[in-house]
Amino acid sequence: MRYRFRDVTLDDARYELVRGGAAVHVEPQVFEVLNYLVGNRDRVVAKTELLDAIWGDRFVSESALTSRIKTARKAVGDTGQEQSVIKTVHGRGYQFVAAVDEEVDGHRRPELAVPDDLEQEIRFCTTDDGVRLAYATVGTGPPLVRAAHWITHLDYDWQSPVWHHWLVGLARHRTLVRYDERGCGLSDHDVDDFSLDAWVHDLEAVVDDIDCERFPLLGVSQGGAVAVAYAARHPERVSHLVLFGAYSQGRMNRATTEDERREAALQVEMVRLGWGREDPAFRRFFTSSFIPDAPPELWEAFAELLRRTTSAENAARLMEAWAEIDVTEEAKRVQAPTLVLHSRDEIRIPLDQARNLASLIPDSRLVLLDSRNHLLRPDEPAWGQFLAEIDAFLG
Repeated sequence: MRYRFRDVTLDDARYELVRGGAAVHVEPQVFEVLNYLVGNRDRVVAKTELLDAIWGDRFVSESALTSRIKTARKAVGDTGQEQSVIKTVHGRGYQFVAAVDEEVDGHRRPELAVPDDLEQEIRFCTTDDGVRLAYATVGTGPPLVRAAHWITHLDYDWQSPVWHHWLVGLARHRTLVRYDERGCGLSDHDVDDFSLDAWVHDLEAVVDDIDCERFPLLGVSQGGAVAVAYAARHPERVSHLVLFGAYSQGRMNRATTEDERREAALQVEMVRLGWGREDPAFRRFFTSSFIPDAPPELWEAFAELLRRTTSAENAARLMEAWAEIDVTEEAKRVQAPTLVLHSRDEIRIPLDQARNLASLIPDSRLVLLDSRNHLLRPDEPAWGQFLAEIDAFLG
């Protein structure tokens, strides 16, 4: 990835910093601080997070970080008084505030157009256990609520080719309500409880805050389990249930052999080690199971999305919690008519899980889409079928 701001170019693949056309030599930790801040410029980065990201488990004092920030500012033509590139947010941390252009393989990433009639509004609510959740509404018409899942960022999703077409497609003719999962995106990152009950309570908090009495509910990936549990506990609120790429049992819960359990544990360890790093091996390992048919530029976009959504530790904790999910009993109690959609040849969530959900939920129908992707691309026929099935189901 190459970032351009003011007269500076930061190329994290080449480990190169150029200002005014001349190379600027900085020590590795200064470069890493700059790279981490610009990659997470959508939010304030806490000092503790920076220390963990740059120094790992080595103990260093805050003065070491302060020194690297001072040097980083000097390298890009900023000062502690001006703070036009790196801003100090007292009591919290630092934020990269200069305007940035991104390039992948020498090509500027195009701005994705948002239709004029789609204006997003972001608000916040607080759960019973004190977690602040960010939620957004976009579009007009009857509501469609999407249960949260990971790898989302309410603001950045509009510029991500991973999610942009989902937002535009789902907000046609309706008001799309979505929120960032606890620990992710614009919601609070410093969270103690990652559990199915906590995720269901989060969904309760969002729909109560927008005063939505009865609505269709969409669950994608592990958000499907949250949607199933909510629908079972609140049958009076859910008019229709749509599940895509969902499962009734998490990877560890459905494992029947030692090899399957080791594979589930390996995925968590890979996240801890590779999350947010410019490591092609990690990108191939992770992206190949989510979007195996993706072109190289979409792999880069997916890696960027990973970096922006949450920390490595939160991502690993979330994955561990999802692996233990089991909504088998809740699925039997769902009363809403249900549409179960699943990519026929996807490798991340086995087709058996879609069949299980369709057999457990009393009033349900299974539709298989001709795709290998866990996250559908806009240029594949399955995407059009996905939208058409939802439109027909919701009327």
